[in-house]
Amino acid sequence: MRRLASVAAVAALAFGAAGWATGAAAQQPVKIGMITTLSGPGGYLGADVRDGFQLAVEMGGGKLGGTPVQVIVEDDGLKPGQGKQIAEKYMKGEGAKLLTGIIFSNVAGAVVPDVLDGGGIYVSPNAGPSNFAGKECHQNYYVVSWQNDSLHESAGQAANELGYKKAFILAPNYQAGKDALTGFKRLFKGEIAGEVYTKLDQTDFAAEMAQIRAAKPDFVFQFHPGGLGITFLKQYQQAGLLNQIPMVLAAPSMDWTTMEAVGDAALGVNVTSHWNVDFDNPANKAFVDAFRKKYGRTPTYYASQGYDTAQAIGAALKGAGGDVSDAAKFRQAMMKADFASVRGPFKFGANQHPVQDWYLLKVDRAGDGKPAIQTVKKVLSNHGDAYAVQCKL
Repeated sequence: MRRLASVAAVAALAFGAAGWATGAAAQQPVKIGMITTLSGPGGYLGADVRDGFQLAVEMGGGKLGGTPVQVIVEDDGLKPGQGKQIAEKYMKGEGAKLLTGIIFSNVAGAVVPDVLDGGGIYVSPNAGPSNFAGKECHQNYYVVSWQNDSLHESAGQAANELGYKKAFILAPNYQAGKDALTGFKRLFKGEIAGEVYTKLDQTDFAAEMAQIRAAKPDFVFQFHPGGLGITFLKQYQQAGLLNQIPMVLAAPSMDWTTMEAVGDAALGVNVTSHWNVDFDNPANKAFVDAFRKKYGRTPTYYASQGYDTAQAIGAALKGAGGDVSDAAKFRQAMMKADFASVRGPFKFGANQHPVQDWYLLKVDRAGDGKPAIQTVKKVLSNHGDAYAVQCKL
């Protein structure tokens, strides 16, 4: 496997005047193993998580929470088996106890149990499958992004508030897709005119477009992250449905990269999210400005989650004195969520998944005439997930 990136906090600044030395010995950096998707249609999702995470390390001078860190990154290729191999190498070969980075729930399903069984700690910047949120929760497993269902529950609530009564819903046939439709249906109060599971590698949605047209719904809810979402939206427009049947989406189906890829086809699309670039808080302003300056692009939800995950780990490291060998002490510090999230109010629920606010966003023209994702209003406050009551930690 190819080593794609390495942010090592062992450079000259680490041993400079503000260095880590205590007495004769220098503090060794904490290794953080990042397994993420950097190739294929979902490759930009992993790249944004990686870049957001690394930006936090850079802004901390090679440290998180005052602790020097070394981040090692590899591409799982959206292959569960490949993710398992990387995790084993990180833990046994690199001596990394702390892992992060996974984008897709099918990869998480294969990797996370091995990490936890091996005595490791996993902090998710994205995937939050339902099976790990309830009865199978674990004291060394944390999710900073969302629980999959809750993400799409926000879209169901938004559809209610927008007055829609009849939905056609679609998602890929894997864990996150199943969680998406389950979550949407949990809060949506109207009729489901059609429910379809697509393939995770699908590129032709002509059959689904025909089904949507025949069902005549008030709107479409679809979950297709990354390149899948770009393809779906372009074909939706080409089928002439965009001006006939509106969409209500959750964040993964309409981020800034998706919007820029489809152009005016995104105008008018309603989206729900826990974060947006226009959030008016100091942490977010600093993050968005630094990200744009460093990478020359607007961050997506994934970049914000990578950044927040790094900050959450930093807070835990600070509280644990930079020691990840004591998982109980690390957990005690992590659960305090003592960091300034770019999304605003944030805390961990009993199952170590987020309790947070959700917002309705909409794609509209900005002052420069270009499409922009703009925040409209809050739709859910202090919202956790349906599985927390099943978690006994």
